[in-house]
Amino acid sequence: MLYWNEKIETMTRDELQELQLERLQQTVERSYYNVPHYRKAMQDIGLEPGDIKSLDDLSKLQFTYKSDLRDNYPYGMFAVPLSEVVRIHSTSGTTGKPTVVGYTRNDINTWSELMARALTCAGASKNDVIHNAYGYGLFTGGLGFHYGAEKVGASVIPISGGNSKRQVMIMRDYGSTILTCTPSYAVNIAEVLEEMGLTAADLKLKAGIFGAEPWSNNMRKNIEEKLGIIALDIYGLSEIIGPGVAIECPEKNGLHIFEDHFIPEIIDPETGDVLPYGSVGELVFTSLTKEALPMLRYRTRDITSLTLEKCPCGRTHVKMQRVSGRTDDMLIIRGVNVFPSQIESVLLQAGLVEPHYLIIVDRVKNLDTIEVQVEVSPTLFSDKIRKLEELGRKIEADMVSMLGISIKVRLVEPKSIERSEGKAKRVLDKRKI
Repeated sequence: MLYWNEKIETMTRDELQELQLERLQQTVERSYYNVPHYRKAMQDIGLEPGDIKSLDDLSKLQFTYKSDLRDNYPYGMFAVPLSEVVRIHSTSGTTGKPTVVGYTRNDINTWSELMARALTCAGASKNDVIHNAYGYGLFTGGLGFHYGAEKVGASVIPISGGNSKRQVMIMRDYGSTILTCTPSYAVNIAEVLEEMGLTAADLKLKAGIFGAEPWSNNMRKNIEEKLGIIALDIYGLSEIIGPGVAIECPEKNGLHIFEDHFIPEIIDPETGDVLPYGSVGELVFTSLTKEALPMLRYRTRDITSLTLEKCPCGRTHVKMQRVSGRTDDMLIIRGVNVFPSQIESVLLQAGLVEPHYLIIVDRVKNLDTIEVQVEVSPTLFSDKIRKLEELGRKIEADMVSMLGISIKVRLVEPKSIERSEGKAKRVLDKRKI
């Protein structure tokens, strides 16, 4: 079994918790004195950094929400001056102000270390060629994998996404051995491989690391069979550090969270109470080493559970199960975060005032699909088909502009969408993850 950092990844729970407490106390103190938001949050409940004397005291701290980052846009949550920040990433901001995250030089080094551990889990070494088809730019996926691959000493191909035939050609010609991208894009690549009359035997791939969207074990099996690889799940979010918060080992029965850098909790999303291991609830993270943007009890909205069950791989860090859902209405479609309110905004801008619409999400041949059925007025529906087609195409173009992904729009007859007497049901998610 290969480890990147065997001493840390296999340390005893007692050693790990001792390290966590030391780092937690440092993080709380740094946050209190350098981030006005955290200082006020602690002062509001009469808490001082010195009150954190054990890991159990973590539950005394207030939760941090995504809205806190937006309220302190752009740099109000930073714990260091901008002169010490060497990297800035952010969300698109399509639902409001962007969420801005920053990294010091040490943060980048930490991120590289964690991604090196993740890649080593998949068998990467300096002899590998890593085909990185995650997006580069403000999105953290591409650069996170990039630095991890360089840390390992592998040859990294920063190809990003798109142009699948070219992806296949480069993987074949350049001898790529590890593929990194969203799972749905891996399926797409596998299908293009077949369309080009090639098979997995024409490639040198041995492993893939996939994440940024929900996927199932059936989808894993499909990818593994078509590409002839072992496929591992990875978890991360930019507010915490990006990809590399947790990674599956080859046992494929949960993702090891790198607990020397993050403390995970599972809470009841309604009450906020901390739940015991094995319980299903909302995942909350506290960062332990982040310098630029420390996060105290950040509510991810992701639903999962934690287990301390001993893993045959030898790693001792707690495992999280695959994320099974969210506590908010956010959808993840082909790696893109989509809120129903964004779709409604486009419909309103199109002149469909107070529209009755239904968002239907499905998974066809392992690829996520999304269709919006929207009622049009009786007058409009009686117009020529050409006019309706033009309106549909305009809305689809507006959706791409707003969300960055293609969405099928189907205009339907007035009063054909079921009405609700209570809260309107806007989303029908038919995916079986």
